[in-house]
Amino acid sequence: MAAQEVSPIAAAHGARAAFTSGRTAETRWRRDQLAALDLLLADNGSAIEAALQSDLGKHPLETHTIEIGSVRSEIAVTLKSLAEWTKPREVVAPDYLLPATASTVLQPLGTVLIISPWNYPVHLLLMPLVGAIAAGNAVVVKPSELAPQTSHLMAKLFPAYLDSDAVRLVEGAVDETTELLEFPWDHIFYTGNGTVAKIIMAAAAKHLTPVTLELGGKSPVWIDESADVDAAAGWLAWGKLLNAGQTCIAPDYVLATPAVVDPLVEALVRHTAEMYGDDPHASADFGRIVNARHVDRLAGLLGSGVTVIGGQSDHEDRFVAPTVLRDVTFDDPVMSDEIFGPILPIVTVADADEAIAFINSRDKPLALYCFTERTDVRTAFLERTASGGIAINATMAQAGIDGLPFGGVGASGTGAYHGERSVRVFSHERAVLHKLDGPHHAQASWAPYTDEKQRMLRGPVSGASQEP
Repeated sequence: MAAQEVSPIAAAHGARAAFTSGRTAETRWRRDQLAALDLLLADNGSAIEAALQSDLGKHPLETHTIEIGSVRSEIAVTLKSLAEWTKPREVVAPDYLLPATASTVLQPLGTVLIISPWNYPVHLLLMPLVGAIAAGNAVVVKPSELAPQTSHLMAKLFPAYLDSDAVRLVEGAVDETTELLEFPWDHIFYTGNGTVAKIIMAAAAKHLTPVTLELGGKSPVWIDESADVDAAAGWLAWGKLLNAGQTCIAPDYVLATPAVVDPLVEALVRHTAEMYGDDPHASADFGRIVNARHVDRLAGLLGSGVTVIGGQSDHEDRFVAPTVLRDVTFDDPVMSDEIFGPILPIVTVADADEAIAFINSRDKPLALYCFTERTDVRTAFLERTASGGIAINATMAQAGIDGLPFGGVGASGTGAYHGERSVRVFSHERAVLHKLDGPHHAQASWAPYTDEKQRMLRGPVSGASQEP
């Protein structure tokens, strides 16, 4: 099974030709391609699991559920609901145009580019692809070169299962991405970091190409004394340590009241050991950092605060231990940028007001987590903070609900997808008016502007108060 050998610009032009042919807009093509994508995942689970174990040290079951299963679930929901999501939506026409009908119809945008990251190299490559295909577009996908085994595998599988003219994969690094960005796409969907997002936006602006940016940031956690601290610690340990912390919505840091810190640390020690044993380095369930450079970056953050769990790193094995730091200050290095690794700082604050003030002083995060049983505190976080999403008494689970939008705000991203929104983000909602034969009341507003028209058109606005 050979990979597609094609230059970036040839892939772009080939996909555009496929879209121009009209076949990608056909419902049968969309359904066939989604079914083929599902079959790709069903047939090649073991190979995908092996690739991700090589790239990121992921346990096969973690790959099966989060990388493969989540995409297959999205495909199933999309196939079941596609007719409902894409049918025309009627709109009431105003009286002056009657008889007439008005509606909106979804049209595919055209030829779209999807650039995916390395941390979930199957999930974040294929989840937006599901929406792009379901909306009827031709697509070029660019996987990350930092997960090379997964990228190579996908490059082999795509032409074996999918329409190799309309759904294309381009491997490579900066040069290939730069070449792709020179093409006048109809939409660009990028998942990654803010630095690259600015480059993509600048390139897209040259062609007035719309973009969807799924970024990240420092997703905060609030825990107060009313919370079930043990349950909160379980959610934190899972959310922070999944994929060795390399998750865009992972809890980045904890803001807690003084009474919470000691019991929280004790519970985190227990939950971490339950998940990964006394020696996470030897655990097959705990993943690895993507490369040595990121290991060194994370090791440089371990001097902040007081280490109460972990703190070890192994450059050669790409290992950073599950680590909890307490007594961290707002100015410590670990509080500067998104951690994107298995290090959890705990900052002590006086109350929810101080926590909210600190959160609001920084860029809007992709996710925010709030562990409390106090209604007034939940309301304060819902009303006085901004984030892509928020979860109360849980971490990361909001991303698994296809009816909820997944996306950021401000520096954490632009646009959202999942479920029906994935179809809509790759579609244009076209306004349609059909004027039927009959009275033509709209002519009352056409020139010449007679006295009669003056009296009629300067009268009370429909729906306004009639009182003098």
